[in-house]
Amino acid sequence: MASPKKRRRTPRQVVRGIRRRARRGAGRLRRVFWRSLQLRVVTSTMVISIVVVAVLGVFLMQQIQQSVLESRVRAAISEAQADRNAVLGFLTQPESETSEQAADPGEAAQRSGDSPLSQATEALAQRAGSASRYSVIIRNANLPGEFFGTTNIEPKSVPERVRAEVLKNEAGKNDSWFVPLYYADREEPVRGVVIGTRLDTTGAPQLVGDYEIYHLVPLDREEKMLASLQQMLIVVGSGLVLLLAAIASLVTRQVVIPVRLARQAAERLASGKLDERLKVRGEDDLARLAASFNEMAANLALKIHQLEELSQVQRQFVSDVSHELRTPLTTVRMAADLLYDAREDFDPMAARSAELMQNQLERFESMLADLLEISRYDAGAATLDVDSVDVRDVVLRAVADSEALAERHATRFDLRLPGEPCMAEMDSRRVERILRNLLFNAIEHGEGKDIVVTVGADRDAVAVAVRDHGVGLKPGEENMVFDRFWRADPSRARTIGGTGLGLAISREDAMLHGGWLQAWGTPGEGSQFRLSLPRTAGAELRGSPLPLVPPEVEMRRTWRGQHMTPVLSPASADGGRDEE
Repeated sequence: MASPKKRRRTPRQVVRGIRRRARRGAGRLRRVFWRSLQLRVVTSTMVISIVVVAVLGVFLMQQIQQSVLESRVRAAISEAQADRNAVLGFLTQPESETSEQAADPGEAAQRSGDSPLSQATEALAQRAGSASRYSVIIRNANLPGEFFGTTNIEPKSVPERVRAEVLKNEAGKNDSWFVPLYYADREEPVRGVVIGTRLDTTGAPQLVGDYEIYHLVPLDREEKMLASLQQMLIVVGSGLVLLLAAIASLVTRQVVIPVRLARQAAERLASGKLDERLKVRGEDDLARLAASFNEMAANLALKIHQLEELSQVQRQFVSDVSHELRTPLTTVRMAADLLYDAREDFDPMAARSAELMQNQLERFESMLADLLEISRYDAGAATLDVDSVDVRDVVLRAVADSEALAERHATRFDLRLPGEPCMAEMDSRRVERILRNLLFNAIEHGEGKDIVVTVGADRDAVAVAVRDHGVGLKPGEENMVFDRFWRADPSRARTIGGTGLGLAISREDAMLHGGWLQAWGTPGEGSQFRLSLPRTAGAELRGSPLPLVPPEVEMRRTWRGQHMTPVLSPASADGGRDEE
C-alpha cells in the first residue's frame, strides 16, 4: 500500500512556522531571564561593562591615533624643511658648475643634458633611501605636464586642490594633508600624508615660474601598528568584560543561593511542611534573614496548630450539639405532630400556632441535617457512592422536586437537554442535592422570571448551568456566595426559609466529585451557577463544556465593545468549553 503523499508547505506557511518558533523561543528566554536574579545581574553587568569598555577603548584609540599621526607629521615637516633647502640649492647653482663635475668628456656630455630638477630629485631619492620612508615630487606651475618624482611615485598622489592651496600660500610655508598615495609598482593606493611648500625663487632670476615641492609620507606602518593595537584593545576589553561577568556571577551567587534556599523553604512551608527550617550560617544580613524566617515559621506552625485545635473543638462541638439536639427534637416533633393533626379542634389562634410550630420544626430539622453534613465534611468522613448515571435523569428528578415551589412563585423552568444520553460516574444523591439547592436559590432570587436549565457534555466532562434573570450578583460576590451563612442582602427576607448552608454544602459535594461549582452574576441581568463534573470518577477536570457567562450576555458585551455585528464568543461558538 502506497503511503500518502506529503503535502508541501507554501513559503508563507514556512515563514509563519519560523515566526512561531522564534516567538516561542523568545518567550522561553524572557521567562528564564525574569525568573533568574543571577542571570539578570550578570547580564546587566556585562551590558554596562561592554558600554564602558567600548567608550574607553574608542577614546584611547583616538588619542593614540592622533598622537602617532601628529608625531609622524612633525617628523615629516622637519625633513621637508631640510629637503626644501637642498632643492633650492640645486636650482640656484649655475649650470656650468654642474657640467664641470664630470671627469671625462663623455660623462660631461651626458650630464650636461640633465636639468637641476632631475639632479635635485636624485639627491633627495638618495636621502630618502626607500619609498617606505618618504617620496618627493617637484613641479612647476609653468610646466603643467612635467614633474620630477622619486621611487615610482605617481603624480596623481598630489590632488589639484592641494596644489591650489600650496600656490596660494606664501613661499616657505609648510602645510600637510592626508591623501591616498599611488605608486607605479602597487595596485592599491596607500594612505599617507603630503607636506607641500612653495620655493622662494626671488634670489634666482634664471628660474622661471613657481616651483612646488611635495613630500609624500606613507602611513602604512603606522596603520599596521594602530590595527594591532586596536586588536589588542578588543582582546583585552573582551577579557575584562568576561572577568567582570565572572566576578558578578560569583558575587551574586553568594546572595542568590541563600535567597533561593529561602524561597524553596517558603514553598515547602506553604505546602504544609511546617517543620521546614533554614540553616543559619554567620552573622550577616542573610544569616539574620534565615533566623527571622525560622522564627516566623515556628510562630506560624504554632498558630496553625492552635487554629487546628480550635477548629477541631468547634467541629466537635457542632457535631455533638447536632447529635444531642436530635433526641429532644424527636420528642418535640412527636408532640408537635399531635398538635398539628388536631389543629382543627383548636381555636384559630391555637391552630395557627400549631402550624407555625410545625413549619419551624421542619426548618430546625433541615438545619440540623445540614450541620451534621458540614461536620462530616470538616471531619473528612464524607464518601461517595459512585454509579454510572444519565445526568439528564438527575436533572429531571431535581426539577420535579422543585416544581411545587416554582408554581408558588409563578416561575417556569426552561429545560435545554441534549438528545443523547450524558453518562457520568457520580453520586446521584449528592448531585441531585446540588441541583435542588441551585434551583431553590434561582427560584428565591429569580423574581418570578423563567429559569433556564442547560445540560452540556463533551468527551471528558459534563456540566449543568442554572440561569435566572433576577437581582443578580455584585462584583466580588461570585465567590462569597458559597460561604456558610452568607447573604447578599441581609435586609432581604427569605421566602423559602433556607438554612444558609445549601450552597456551601453544594460546593463541598462538587469538590468531593473532583468538579467545580462556579457562579456568575451581574446586577439587573441575573445570575448563573455552573456545575462541572468529570465523566470518570477520580479523573482530573481540565475544562467545562458550558460557558460560565451566558452566551447572550457575551453577545451584548461584544456588540457594545466593538460596535459591530454581534458574534458568539469563541468559548460559545466551539461548544462553550471553558478552562478554569
